[in-house]
Amino acid sequence: MPRFAANLTMLFNEVPFLERFERAAQAGFKAVEFLFPYDYPAEQLKQLLTQHGLQLVLHNLPAGDWAAGERGIGCHPGRAAEFRAGVDKAIAYATTLGVKQINCLAGIKPAGVSEADARRTLVDNLKFAAPKLKAAGIKLLIEPINTFDIPGFFLSRTQQALDIIVDTGSDNIFVQYDIYHMQRMEGELAKTIEKNLGKIAHLQLADNPGRNEPGTGEINYPFLFAFLDRIGYQGWIGCEYKPAAATETGLGWAQTYLKQ
Repeated sequence: MPRFAANLTMLFNEVPFLERFERAAQAGFKAVEFLFPYDYPAEQLKQLLTQHGLQLVLHNLPAGDWAAGERGIGCHPGRAAEFRAGVDKAIAYATTLGVKQINCLAGIKPAGVSEADARRTLVDNLKFAAPKLKAAGIKLLIEPINTFDIPGFFLSRTQQALDIIVDTGSDNIFVQYDIYHMQRMEGELAKTIEKNLGKIAHLQLADNPGRNEPGTGEINYPFLFAFLDRIGYQGWIGCEYKPAAATETGLGWAQTYLKQ
């Protein structure tokens, strides 16, 4: 049976962030994820997780100036020191919060930087981060993101991510496979997941078009959920979608799973 984590960056966003933990638990979720924990003391977040019986399954490395439009700095030459400091900060938070997976956002390729230099920078940064996270008992993930929603995002296809992992030589880097992003970039969802199941540590979902909840678009989620069970996917599935209305109103698709 699929296990779903509420993405608190996207869901229950009609209330302040710290109130979303309670709402997620009330809706039946046993786990949550979100982009970044760094605006809050780790102990405060830990208290909320404990209070509401939730597991935090994922957050990201620091990703540059998000408000200014940066979407990660993994592929940005000249910012290795900032990246490395972010790795240490992420490990400190994850250790307190019990997180076993951290995602590295590759970022938008900077203007004037060649594809080769961006790739080399990302590989070097991953080579630095992977063993540090492994020593802390944490998997490092990288996520292909569609270039329609984020033009210029450097990492945008499954095979590209797999090739980069090979080039790092690390056994502690995995793919965060977002079904919505890869539907937009590639399609062939089921077979891609099955073929690369050993390197996919986390899934995320939204429907297309609109990035709304399952059942609102073209992706056959009942089929995919049954398929994931059949092939033995054991990880979490993060619900990283924009609710078409209130979050609870659109949770009908998940009730069978949340009641387990």
